[in-house]
Amino acid sequence: MEYFVDVALAIPLEKLFTYSISKEEADFIKPGMRIAVPFGKKKIYTAIAIQVHTNPPTAYEAKSIELILDETPLINTIQLEHWQWLANYYMCTFGEVVKAALPKAFLLESETIIMPNSEIAVNESELTDNEFLIYEALENQNSLSIQDIIQITDRKQVLPIVNSLLAKNVIQVHERIYEEYKPKMIRHVKFSSLYASDEALQDFLDELSRAPKQREAVLHLFQLQAGKGNAIKVSELVQKSGCSSAIIKSLIDKNVFEELQIRTDRVVFNQINFKSREFELSAHQLQAFNTIKEGFKANKPVLLYGVTSSGKTEVYFELIAEAINRGEQVLYLLPEIALTSQLINRLQEHFGEKVAVYHSKYSVNERVEVWNNVLHQKQKAQITIGARSSLFLPFSNLGLLIVDEEHESSFKQFDPAPRYHARDAALVLAKLHKAQCLLGSATPSIESYKNAKDGKYHLAKMTERFGNVLMPKIELIDIKEATRKKKMKGHFSELLLEHMWNALNEKEQLILFQNRRGFAPVVECTTCGHSERCPNCDVSLTYHQYKKQLRCHYCGYHELLGVSCKACGNNTLETQGFGTEQIEQELQNLFPEAKTGRMDLDTTRSKYGYQKIIKAFENHEIDILVGTQMITKGLDFRNVGMVGIMNADTLLNFPDYRAHEKSYQLLTQVAGRAGRTEKQGKVFIQTYNPFHKILQQVSTNSFEEMFNEQLYEREQFLYPPKVRILKITLKSKDYNRLNEGAIWLAKSLRTVFGSWVLGPEPPVVSRIKRDYLNNIIIKIPAGNSVSKAKKSIKKVQNSFDAIGVFKNIRLVYNVDHI
Repeated sequence: MEYFVDVALAIPLEKLFTYSISKEEADFIKPGMRIAVPFGKKKIYTAIAIQVHTNPPTAYEAKSIELILDETPLINTIQLEHWQWLANYYMCTFGEVVKAALPKAFLLESETIIMPNSEIAVNESELTDNEFLIYEALENQNSLSIQDIIQITDRKQVLPIVNSLLAKNVIQVHERIYEEYKPKMIRHVKFSSLYASDEALQDFLDELSRAPKQREAVLHLFQLQAGKGNAIKVSELVQKSGCSSAIIKSLIDKNVFEELQIRTDRVVFNQINFKSREFELSAHQLQAFNTIKEGFKANKPVLLYGVTSSGKTEVYFELIAEAINRGEQVLYLLPEIALTSQLINRLQEHFGEKVAVYHSKYSVNERVEVWNNVLHQKQKAQITIGARSSLFLPFSNLGLLIVDEEHESSFKQFDPAPRYHARDAALVLAKLHKAQCLLGSATPSIESYKNAKDGKYHLAKMTERFGNVLMPKIELIDIKEATRKKKMKGHFSELLLEHMWNALNEKEQLILFQNRRGFAPVVECTTCGHSERCPNCDVSLTYHQYKKQLRCHYCGYHELLGVSCKACGNNTLETQGFGTEQIEQELQNLFPEAKTGRMDLDTTRSKYGYQKIIKAFENHEIDILVGTQMITKGLDFRNVGMVGIMNADTLLNFPDYRAHEKSYQLLTQVAGRAGRTEKQGKVFIQTYNPFHKILQQVSTNSFEEMFNEQLYEREQFLYPPKVRILKITLKSKDYNRLNEGAIWLAKSLRTVFGSWVLGPEPPVVSRIKRDYLNNIIIKIPAGNSVSKAKKSIKKVQNSFDAIGVFKNIRLVYNVDHI
């Protein structure tokens, strides 16, 4: 009987592929194991085993697998089921989910290796200079990689040379699988068995009377081992004894010390004073906690709506403590990496070394180690805190899943596929694990709050701040009137500056929010009106003063700012608008004695960029922190007395049906950073339209009023949650062909969905990375089958793909578009 295995490759292909295996391999292979398989002409890829069976493929002859890479499954069955749901729901391939989910080091690929052909005699006179260089190198070593050949020939295009040598039978080409992950090994030493007894050690110390450095090293190792009872790091011994590594090596050579290489995790957090104590919840927290428990007993997800600084995190900790006491794993999802640095310390204070962190700032090797710790249910990874990618970790005993700041759009993945929403994917993951799921926010999304109102979620509320601290006092500043009366200093109104001076005099810290990074979004010539635009995207270049650069925030293109206009040649370039960098510069002029800091994408690119800025602010090394929306998301600063919002209108006037909801959430969240201890905080919002309904609702903390108004508007104009939205983006470098294809596709979709199809319409930024874009929106009414709608869309796409002139147009699906 023949045996076969269906595998998923980490490439965007619709179907699984079938490979031939032996009976022994069929008995050994389990779903979730990695297998190296040949694909294409010569390449070898890592695939994930899905199913072993006896049915041969009908469309092609099954190849044999190359290698089984795992002894036990790397991915469990619940993960595979969750990944399949992600692929189906978000209309992408299973391979795209695998590629996004697995750390890159697990996806082993083959490397092309060039070897000499020993079976023929080579006529050196027939070889070109570059060919001879390679041939000569192969005489001295058995094999060369493509990278070696690039270095030997000093050329980047080496494929023609390799093909020529192949044609002349001088070389052979093979594929070798290599693994990227390498465990971190740390040198340790301990006393060898010859000197394990005190008598033998004392005799040796007597012999070292003329070698004081070696004697010092021996004595320090004895002291360190007495305290710790195991092998000691060489680096620690060198530091404590003051001896050099050469002294340690000489003692190893004399068999006094025994050297060991011990495997160590790359991510090791600093030890924090562990407070093993019972949590003392306030009456309001306890009431919310009991309500959450009621929801869990009813097997429902729970939405915790708690105002800013109401103490939601302490409630989370109480729930986490119960879960880990039951021996279950916990996943704590956050929208921003910036939040992890504060929470890690707080979690460690309560739960010791049971905390693991997983996000994109970690290196490939670090992510592999966290993956393995979760897979093997190690105690150091019983609580995992991370951004949306941590949903893919191999939990096998998940008991509690917390989605903090559930309203945040950062939970939505936009590029590449799968374009999933981590909150929704978390609800499905919790259901598969039969785990408890808690969504928390001070400003819940319209959809989540409606689900709670309708009874789909259990609702818990915390309407008062912890310790009965008053909600911040919010005041709207009319900068239209201030500008008319010339009462502005730069981008600061007199009232805002006055309160900033008062707060600084009272030794309080300040946060200023401006949701645009860089110095200015536009540099314009006042003579001819020309502004420099990105050659790859349909946007103006943003000016970054610290590098004297004009930079595109979509594709990364950058150029130096010239002294004169490229269009007319006049030296009349001026900036329009302002970003965080310009605010920081103005603050240095207005408050020269205050220490200012900036937190945006430019200042947090490094691995520990977030951590350094947050720590400096917590330690009062920064008086005024300027930032983008990074500073709005759940950060807890105890000495912030005042928050200033530089311009609220840029949020309100965005062409998006969620603009008002997002504005309310963002402004309320940033206002919530103020006055989190005894004293009432102050918040000042600068705007050209202080009578705007959303700003009035923010100033009075009227979430229910905002929710009811937005829900009514969306029901009237048919937007979520009244309907589901599926956006199709068409991309092509040919503008005319793209428009032609978009019109054809929209017309075909209307035959199925009728007037529920909107578009085609180019987006606000209609070209990104040299691709022109066009959007089609499909509305799916509540109650209609979403899966049937997707099948109908796929059928239309098959017809679209069959038309030759449209073959260069790519379709991108965004389900539940936000």
